[in-house]
Amino acid sequence: MDGAAVLRQLVGQIQELCELYGSPSLDYPHLNPRQMPPSPPLLSAQFLSKLVLIRLYMVELNNSSLEYDFCGLIMEDNSDQKMVEVNKSLPCKRSRREKNPAKALALTSTDFMDQQIWKDFPEDLFEAVIARLPIDSFFRFRTVCRKWNSLLTSHSFSQHFAEVPRSHPWFYTVTPENISSAAMYDPSSRKWHHFSIPFLPAKTIILPVASAGGLICFLDLGHKNFYVCNPLTNSFKELPPRSFRVWSRVAVGMILNGTTANNGYKIVWLGCNGDHEIYDSLQNRWTRNGAFPSSIKLPLSLNFRSQTVSIGNSLYFMHAEPDGILSYDVANGAWKQFIIPSPSHLTDYTLAEYGGQVMLVGLVTKNAVTCVYIWELQKMTFLWKEVDRMPNIWCLELYGKHVRMTCLGNRGLLMLSLRSRRMNRLVTYNMSNKEWQRVPECLLPHGRKRQSIACGTAFDPCPTAFA
Repeated sequence: MDGAAVLRQLVGQIQELCELYGSPSLDYPHLNPRQMPPSPPLLSAQFLSKLVLIRLYMVELNNSSLEYDFCGLIMEDNSDQKMVEVNKSLPCKRSRREKNPAKALALTSTDFMDQQIWKDFPEDLFEAVIARLPIDSFFRFRTVCRKWNSLLTSHSFSQHFAEVPRSHPWFYTVTPENISSAAMYDPSSRKWHHFSIPFLPAKTIILPVASAGGLICFLDLGHKNFYVCNPLTNSFKELPPRSFRVWSRVAVGMILNGTTANNGYKIVWLGCNGDHEIYDSLQNRWTRNGAFPSSIKLPLSLNFRSQTVSIGNSLYFMHAEPDGILSYDVANGAWKQFIIPSPSHLTDYTLAEYGGQVMLVGLVTKNAVTCVYIWELQKMTFLWKEVDRMPNIWCLELYGKHVRMTCLGNRGLLMLSLRSRRMNRLVTYNMSNKEWQRVPECLLPHGRKRQSIACGTAFDPCPTAFA
């Protein structure tokens, strides 16, 4: 179905809604928007959301020369057309309407929408409606006009956005084929989005190491500099230098001070010799709080392939020899160690979190049989209890292969990259309903296929989070 046909169908639906329930400004011309009688709640939400989406769709048709990669994150305007106000119709010429019927229909429909709906649309409803749109539509929304773009940075919009529950995190991934590029996967729409962050250093390889509240923490390959960025809005900050250099690998965790990133966040790095520092975004400096108790033997054998998880005020790091977990309480600076035997025949494994519980995701190989298992940490016994495993029919695909696993996860949703010499699989696992699902192939620019995930992190997409 071409653009004109889609637009006809959408405009037809709006006209039916207007005929059945009336336009907010036409049915009550003597009242201002705040005095109008309320519409039925369900219909009103659907009606207003559909108006906004159709408006975005028509602007996208009209700006056919406006190119963007990830929903407008990086835009190149070849038409030199300025952004227009919401209550003004887009400029056009009659000769262009004759040459392009599809565009003419879009412009005519825009005039209809401006006159009957957008002219007296209650401004206090914009933020409430926009906060309920799909995440990827925010970037098309920003290209409509400066007024709409400025709404995303307002305090009231942040409050509206915080009230809307979000079901799944997104996944920021890096491929071994091109470690300098990245892609984000949206499990709700099952789509990949390619983008670039222009503020990140171009000549330095930096990798995602942690995330919290919509922000991602990056560390360069030389373990020297930290960066924090919101990949949806390009909000970016380079952290100040640490108090002393660490040349070996470090494990990194990130945690919020409150419920959102705008209340501040902390970043903790930990080295194998016990060196560690804490960055506080409110103070914008690194400090060292607390020391390792004498019962924790150094050096540590940290598992750098395992992600660090946060529960409450605590961060959890995984280590081996002996197998167990280190926890750090950011509130009081206390370190604790828990010795927990690992399951048998375990190869690649990582920590995860679900519902305030520490989880373990691991690849078990025994007698050429390979399978992915999910365990939950029992608080009373400090032992791992199996709660699920990959379906047998999928495990048969791994039989006899030397498989490696990379796991990303947050808020009960995992992404697994299973790869061998002749096989690559991307799957997701939902801990709430124990559902395994294949991830669609990700095509890199120039038509190349994305084979596997080298590293990455799960993050909660939040256009209101600032680094």
